[in-house]
Amino acid sequence: MVEIRRTSDSRRRKAADHFTEKVAQREALRIKGLKHKNETVWFGLGMFGIIGWAVAIPSLIGVALGLWIDRTWPSQYSWALMFLVLGVIVGCINAAYWVRKIRSRIIEEE
Repeated sequence: MVEIRRTSDSRRRKAADHFTEKVAQREALRIKGLKHKNETVWFGLGMFGIIGWAVAIPSLIGVALGLWIDRTWPSQYSWALMFLVLGVIVGCINAAYWVRKIRSRIIEEE
Protein backbone atom coordinates (compact mmCIF):
# COMPACT_ATOMS: atom_id res chain seq x y z
CA MET A 1 0.00 0.00 0.00
CA VAL A 2 1.30 3.42 -0.93
CA GLU A 3 1.50 5.94 1.82
CA ILE A 4 0.43 9.49 0.95
CA ARG A 5 2.34 12.20 2.73
CA ARG A 6 0.61 15.43 3.54
CA THR A 7 2.38 18.74 3.56
CA SER A 8 2.91 20.28 6.91
CA ASP A 9 0.85 23.24 8.04
CA SER A 10 3.88 25.54 8.22
CA ARG A 11 4.87 24.69 4.65
CA ARG A 12 1.30 25.26 3.46
CA ARG A 13 1.17 28.60 5.27
CA LYS A 14 4.51 29.61 3.78
CA ALA A 15 3.28 28.77 0.27
CA ALA A 16 0.03 30.68 0.86
CA ASP A 17 1.94 33.70 2.17
CA HIS A 18 4.23 33.62 -0.85
CA PHE A 19 1.23 33.43 -3.20
CA THR A 20 -0.51 36.29 -1.38
CA GLU A 21 2.63 38.41 -1.62
CA LYS A 22 2.92 37.78 -5.37
CA VAL A 23 -0.74 38.68 -5.92
CA ALA A 24 -0.29 41.89 -3.91
CA GLN A 25 2.77 42.84 -5.97
CA ARG A 26 0.92 42.30 -9.23
CA GLU A 27 -2.08 44.29 -7.99
CA ALA A 28 0.18 47.18 -6.95
CA LEU A 29 1.80 47.10 -10.39
CA ARG A 30 -1.63 47.12 -12.06
CA ILE A 31 -2.77 50.10 -10.00
CA LYS A 32 0.46 51.94 -10.78
CA GLY A 33 -0.10 51.22 -14.48
CA LEU A 34 -3.62 52.63 -14.30
CA LYS A 35 -2.26 55.84 -12.75
CA HIS A 36 0.31 56.23 -15.54
CA LYS A 37 -1.72 55.03 -18.52
CA ASN A 38 -1.35 58.43 -20.24
CA GLU A 39 2.43 57.94 -20.34
CA THR A 40 3.13 56.03 -23.51
CA VAL A 41 6.34 55.14 -25.29
CA TRP A 42 6.35 58.66 -26.72
CA PHE A 43 6.48 60.06 -23.20
CA GLY A 44 9.63 58.03 -22.51
CA LEU A 45 11.21 59.11 -25.78
CA GLY A 46 10.38 62.70 -24.92
CA MET A 47 12.24 62.31 -21.63
CA PHE A 48 15.27 61.02 -23.54
CA GLY A 49 14.95 64.09 -25.77
CA ILE A 50 14.88 66.48 -22.83
CA ILE A 51 18.00 64.93 -21.36
CA GLY A 52 19.72 64.93 -24.76
CA TRP A 53 18.98 68.60 -25.34
CA ALA A 54 20.09 69.38 -21.79
CA VAL A 55 23.57 68.18 -22.81
CA ALA A 56 23.58 69.35 -26.46
CA ILE A 57 22.59 73.00 -25.96
CA PRO A 58 25.37 73.94 -23.47
CA SER A 59 27.89 72.07 -25.64
CA LEU A 60 26.87 73.97 -28.78
CA ILE A 61 26.91 77.29 -26.92
CA GLY A 62 30.39 76.46 -25.62
CA VAL A 63 31.68 75.65 -29.12
CA ALA A 64 30.15 78.82 -30.58
CA LEU A 65 31.67 80.96 -27.83
CA GLY A 66 35.03 79.21 -28.22
CA LEU A 67 35.08 79.71 -32.00
CA TRP A 68 34.25 83.40 -31.55
CA ILE A 69 37.11 83.80 -29.04
CA ASP A 70 39.48 81.88 -31.37
CA ARG A 71 38.64 84.22 -34.28
CA THR A 72 38.72 87.40 -32.21
CA TRP A 73 41.85 86.74 -30.12
CA PRO A 74 44.03 84.07 -31.74
CA SER A 75 46.21 82.10 -29.32
CA GLN A 76 48.05 78.80 -29.19
CA TYR A 77 45.18 77.23 -27.20
CA SER A 78 41.90 76.11 -28.73
CA TRP A 79 39.20 77.92 -26.84
CA ALA A 80 36.55 76.04 -28.83
CA LEU A 81 37.81 72.74 -27.45
CA MET A 82 38.02 74.06 -23.90
CA PHE A 83 34.53 75.51 -24.03
CA LEU A 84 33.24 72.29 -25.64
CA VAL A 85 34.51 70.32 -22.64
CA LEU A 86 33.05 72.93 -20.28
CA GLY A 87 29.71 72.76 -22.15
CA VAL A 88 29.62 68.96 -21.89
CA ILE A 89 30.33 69.16 -18.15
CA VAL A 90 27.60 71.77 -17.64
CA GLY A 91 25.24 69.69 -19.80
CA CYS A 92 25.90 66.53 -17.79
CA ILE A 93 25.22 68.40 -14.55
CA ASN A 94 22.01 69.74 -16.12
CA ALA A 95 20.97 66.23 -17.25
CA ALA A 96 21.68 64.84 -13.77
CA TYR A 97 19.41 67.55 -12.35
CA TRP A 98 16.57 66.50 -14.71
CA VAL A 99 17.00 62.80 -13.95
CA ARG A 100 17.04 63.49 -10.19
CA LYS A 101 13.91 65.64 -10.50
CA ILE A 102 11.96 63.04 -12.47
CA ARG A 103 13.16 60.21 -10.21
CA SER A 104 12.04 62.06 -7.09
CA ARG A 105 8.64 62.65 -8.69
CA ILE A 106 8.28 58.93 -9.44
CA ILE A 107 9.32 57.95 -5.90
CA GLU A 108 6.94 60.54 -4.47
CA GLU A 109 3.98 59.00 -6.32
CA GLU A 110 4.68 55.56 -4.91
